[in-house]
Amino acid sequence: MNDIMNRKLLAGTVKAQFKYAFLTGLHTRGAVFAVIFLMNLVFIILGSLGWLPFAAHITAVSLGGVAIAVMLAANIISDVAVARRMFAAPEAYLYALTPAPRRKTLLASLITMMTLDIVTMAVVITGEVWLSMNLAGRGLWRTIGDAIRRNIGAREALYIFWTILLLFVGYMLYMLIILFSVAAKKSVFFKLPASGLLAFLLACGCFFAVNLSQFLFAPFGTVWRYGIFFTITVSNAAMPAYILLLLLQATGLFVLTSKLMERKMNI
Repeated sequence: MNDIMNRKLLAGTVKAQFKYAFLTGLHTRGAVFAVIFLMNLVFIILGSLGWLPFAAHITAVSLGGVAIAVMLAANIISDVAVARRMFAAPEAYLYALTPAPRRKTLLASLITMMTLDIVTMAVVITGEVWLSMNLAGRGLWRTIGDAIRRNIGAREALYIFWTILLLFVGYMLYMLIILFSVAAKKSVFFKLPASGLLAFLLACGCFFAVNLSQFLFAPFGTVWRYGIFFTITVSNAAMPAYILLLLLQATGLFVLTSKLMERKMNI
């Protein structure tokens, strides 16, 4: 009976963490997203109906481009607010006292940040593409339909699927690198001089290590160099293994971050 009650308590606690993280993440970006969405919606409807002059179309596209940058800034600010719940007083005191494993509360915050970031940016970018199609005199759905009929076969559709999945996994990995570095600063490094610099160097090292791990797939794709960093394009056949590599790296960082958060932290 006690086990059942404890499980219900933990389930309710993690659910509450999703709720609080979501409300925190939505606090700033929610208002920004609502304004941008309504602005784009008005321009999209008027443009699709042919009620906008050419100059207004150009203005709409320009405002849509600015909106992408504004939404990106709002997402960064909101993600910092969610992260402060875990690592900075006074919110972190209540977070640390949550009667649930850190892996579950960390997962709640991570999923919240990923979902809100990706959904808001996807909607805003889609709005900008739609506005651009209106400016070019072609509707978005008509353009997509033509592309599907003429150019997209099973091979291309599969590559689009893998690319979308790669976006989610890659974004999760890079978010975890940042959270892992902050957790290290607050736990392992907090008694050392220049703990912030050490955390920054740790993040840089993680990013570089992840980047170098791509060379495992060099025989299956083309490697491109950008300064000290590299990128690789892989085929459909190698894409699942490439995504699995990133997923394993993200899982390792998730476990390490949750373990660090269970240590004594300087919040």
